[in-house]
Amino acid sequence: MSARELLKVPPLRVERLTLSQGLAMADGGHSPFGGLGYGTPDDLAWMPTVNAQVLSEGGPMADVWQASGEIRSGTTGVARWRTDGHWVLGAIDLDEAVEQQGVARLAERAYADLFRALADSGCPHLLRIWNYLPQINGDGGGLERYRQFNMGRQQAFIDAGQAAFDGAPAACALGIRQGSLCIRFLAGQIAPLPVENPRQVSAYRYPDTYGPRSPTFSRAALAELGGDDVALFISGTASIIGHETVHLGDVRAQTAETLRNLTAVIEAANARTSARFALPKLEAVVYVRHVADALVVRQVLVDALGADAPTVRQAVYLEADICRQDLLVEIEAHAVASGAIHA
Repeated sequence: MSARELLKVPPLRVERLTLSQGLAMADGGHSPFGGLGYGTPDDLAWMPTVNAQVLSEGGPMADVWQASGEIRSGTTGVARWRTDGHWVLGAIDLDEAVEQQGVARLAERAYADLFRALADSGCPHLLRIWNYLPQINGDGGGLERYRQFNMGRQQAFIDAGQAAFDGAPAACALGIRQGSLCIRFLAGQIAPLPVENPRQVSAYRYPDTYGPRSPTFSRAALAELGGDDVALFISGTASIIGHETVHLGDVRAQTAETLRNLTAVIEAANARTSARFALPKLEAVVYVRHVADALVVRQVLVDALGADAPTVRQAVYLEADICRQDLLVEIEAHAVASGAIHA
């Protein structure tokens, strides 16, 4: 899309709010474009929630998205979505007990409907995906459930002609204790620019020791949001160098390594855009495997960035299982800054 065409794109905006602030925006019968809730009620159609325990002192939070066009809603298979004609936010929830299908088949089915939803909404380019899988590290009949999920997800990407390797969207995949397979997605009419971490092997190039199919995501993605703004979507990031977990059993060291990886991703992103992103100025979601580790992780962030850094003050902490059993913490984030992506 040319610079002239970008000027015509209605801007998309995101703001992290408390639950009460988010609900106040919907007063008067006019809901925001959409949102992703953390610990929020599960009956808000415009703000699907993440079914994980919130550990933040401020309680339930939400990332609320605002678009300027007329909003319409639709359903494609199991995918629910809202669009203003330029951007789409969607959600999928599939209960294994009800569907009577394995994880691989559920993931394949969910993503097939997701891609059909993109076609139905007229917004073909995935920008960011959030995946939440019950008992992600559990055994699924001889193969870890996360590895089964990766099989179904990758197959759906391939079947739909989507980029399953180079060019895959930013994403995270976390384990929740119970509930449905939950997928949340953001897409638009402008293709994002994938970003990789020079300290790590790209996830979609992992050796087969991590399963028969590799994870389908890029380490981050840059996306034009209209109005001269660029978003940086950072995928779930953890204590991995190359493709191996480091600092086994040490949550403090794993958190510090995660911050080094976040810094590397941000530097790689800044090389591709005139927008400037920085580690202390992110909207982060911090996932910890053990509730007691949340305070330790927060202290590492405070020591590294300062208590007043937005990344520290506005972080959401959730209890969740990380995709590898030896990982204790994972951080994902987004940020928006003025600028343009380099051609």
